[in-house]
Amino acid sequence: MVCGGSRRLRDVDEVEVAAGGSHMLVITRREGEEVVIGDPSSPIGVIRIATIKGDRVRIALDFPREIAVHRKEVAIEIANSGPAIAGKIRPATNE
Repeated sequence: MVCGGSRRLRDVDEVEVAAGGSHMLVITRREGEEVVIGDPSSPIGVIRIATIKGDRVRIALDFPREIAVHRKEVAIEIANSGPAIAGKIRPATNE
């Protein structure tokens, strides 16, 4: 499933996701570390762990503009309402 002999077993794990029986790759990363998506010599994109503060993790996503990247809740709204809704979705408030 994952290529590359440099990975360590404690850093990479595969878990079965209950819905649909599909599998998900789980990778342990520390702040500042990255995950390369696609061919390492010409990656599709890079995910970096920007900061970790308590239970909040900030991730930085470096992908070409033509690749859509959305938070799950936004992706669901787009799937249900169409792409025109994307510019109208606002962050949730704590009210």
